[in-house]
Amino acid sequence: MKFQPLKQAPLLIALGVLLLVSLVAVARLDFFERLERMTYDWRSRAALQFPSQVATNLGFARIDDETIDAVKSGEVGFRFGLYWPRQVYGRLVNELTAQGAETIAFDVLFGERREDHPSVRMSDETYIDSDDYFANELSRASNVLIAATTNLSPPDLFATAATGVGDISTDKDSDGILRRAKASTWHRQWHPALRELEAKHGSGVNLRRARITDGQLIIPLGTKTAEELNIPLDAENNFTINPDTDDTNNAPHQAKIFTMERVWHMGIMLAARHLKLDLTNALVDLDHGRITLLGASGIERIIPVDREGFFYVDWTLRPDDPRLTVEPVHNLLRQNRARSQGHPGPPFADWRNKLVVIGSSALGNDLTDLGATPLDKSTLLVSKHWNVASSVLTGRFIRRVPIATEILIIIGLGIVTAWLSWRLPVLQGLLSVLALAAGYSVVCLFLFAQQRLWLPMVLPIGGAMLVKYSSLVVYRVVFEQREQRRVKGIFSKVVSPNVARELLGRDEISLSGVRSEITVLFADVRGFTELTDQAQEQVADYIRLKNLDTKAAEAAYNESARETLNTVNAYLAIVADTVKKHDGTLDKYIGDCVMAFWGAPTAQPGHALACVRAAIESQRAIHDLNLVRTEENRQREIENVARTSAGLPPKPLLPILSLGTGINTGVVTVGLMGSNAHILNYTVFGREVNLASRLEGVSGRGRIVVGEGTYQALLREDPKLAATCLEQEPTKPKGFQKPVRNFEVPWQTAGQ
Repeated sequence: MKFQPLKQAPLLIALGVLLLVSLVAVARLDFFERLERMTYDWRSRAALQFPSQVATNLGFARIDDETIDAVKSGEVGFRFGLYWPRQVYGRLVNELTAQGAETIAFDVLFGERREDHPSVRMSDETYIDSDDYFANELSRASNVLIAATTNLSPPDLFATAATGVGDISTDKDSDGILRRAKASTWHRQWHPALRELEAKHGSGVNLRRARITDGQLIIPLGTKTAEELNIPLDAENNFTINPDTDDTNNAPHQAKIFTMERVWHMGIMLAARHLKLDLTNALVDLDHGRITLLGASGIERIIPVDREGFFYVDWTLRPDDPRLTVEPVHNLLRQNRARSQGHPGPPFADWRNKLVVIGSSALGNDLTDLGATPLDKSTLLVSKHWNVASSVLTGRFIRRVPIATEILIIIGLGIVTAWLSWRLPVLQGLLSVLALAAGYSVVCLFLFAQQRLWLPMVLPIGGAMLVKYSSLVVYRVVFEQREQRRVKGIFSKVVSPNVARELLGRDEISLSGVRSEITVLFADVRGFTELTDQAQEQVADYIRLKNLDTKAAEAAYNESARETLNTVNAYLAIVADTVKKHDGTLDKYIGDCVMAFWGAPTAQPGHALACVRAAIESQRAIHDLNLVRTEENRQREIENVARTSAGLPPKPLLPILSLGTGINTGVVTVGLMGSNAHILNYTVFGREVNLASRLEGVSGRGRIVVGEGTYQALLREDPKLAATCLEQEPTKPKGFQKPVRNFEVPWQTAGQ
């Protein structure tokens, strides 16, 4: 019966680990999710080595460094610098449409209109504004998707001329890697009157920096002036549209300053046009993790998403994938020039019925569009569009197993691991568990590569297997060496936790000390001696008054001692807790004095500042305690009047104590003092320690006095705090040949 609990312990450990790992899985803690995403990166790279199903009607018209040079040198029939006028993109649309491209998607943002761009000379010798030319080509092609983000929408001229607007936002994970895409986002669509106002004033009105404050829409006027345009709003954020005063049939009316419009990811937009999916009536069910898109002829695509609408991108098609049609933009521009002159040459690539993404692959300029993805630290981020489009076209998405399935996997692997860990010898058990982990990893990779099914790896392998194995093995070691552990456990109770951790981590414990720079603190509770004497006198008077016998008198003295000890412990506890809070090492209690130090057993940069801050916080905490006790005494005095009138003994008043603190910084000896046969104490000693003790002796009540070494450290570590210190008259402590400089550190704030 004696060992029955020990026999049950392995089972309890196994169940406890399973429960803990399962709870962590349900909680989706960020730390473990980051690790799991790293396994996703590994699987994405490994999956490239296996055959995969992808769409073959995707293309990439790339703006590379050669394209930029060709446009700059005039090789394509016109000459422009890095920031092209919109007419260049118009010619590109014209050529791709002429070559039979089904849909064209721009991974290029077009912000405000640019009336400063050069006009386009038409065949009839007339000229047209560059933006208007681009808009005309968009409208004529009727197959172009232009880009937007939540912070930047295209001008109405382009948005209405294009077939649609797609979101190209890049939502990276916290580690800076782009793994996911958001199926759709809500964009702010300003009222046409406000957009017209913005277009009319050019860069003078910036709706992207507009804000709503105190019933007004405030629009900054330019970036170099503080002038703002204020438009009054009603309670529902409506503004008054004032039509042209000459139009007598149109009266002022109220309208929303903006509406919210769902904008789909550019990759989804591309695929939806080809499959004729109805994005307007999409079934968005974020609570159940899916978005259903329905199309003609019964086509259905279900996108697995999280509660925020994100889904993982199947990074399968690289820019150099032979299944992706790729051509540099300057080739297309040359062909367009030749076409306009009536003698187009043979195409460089087959763009017939292709879904084309136009984006940048240039390096070393503002067109650079590189970032980290699961495939590489430097990937063309434009590739997210055709990879998303490929998933929608093929219906092949990354699917993470439900949490219930993940829990079942954890439980199953945990049971097998527990059996192997407890039944087999330690080495054989370890090899068996590692083999099980390797086999499960192969299964995870196979299912991801073949089905894009994402099985969890971190918690099943790291938690259900390795943590459980380690826990059971550790238990076996602990059980077999319980006597040694018991002795160490007792030893750890007589030193501070950080000292215990260092000592227990050593193979051998040496009594030899080391020289180290530390900061030492002595904090003495003032008034304790008077409190003790007063308490003794009060008890003696009470015994004489009541004529108590020996036993009763002893009980009275013991009760008084307990109250006195409780009082001083309340003050000492404040100091001790503050020391630990500021990462100090509690050395010992010397009567009613606390000794602590910083900088050992481990190195601690800024130990002097940490010590002084702990001393300041201790003084303030004791001050607050005294305020509470003073208020309690005031209440007791009032109550005692009534008690005296009723013939009852008055309640004793709570003692009010204070703190005197001495601090010094310097090189001392640090180590274990004592012998292996008796008590060991990890402590510090030397001249600088003695000086700190002497400074505590002259600190008086409610004061912090530091030595010159601490003051010099404060000058380096916190000059602002050092500037508040007040130098005192040099003192000649006992045992010192010469007077030493010392400084008082103020700690009181306003009202204290």
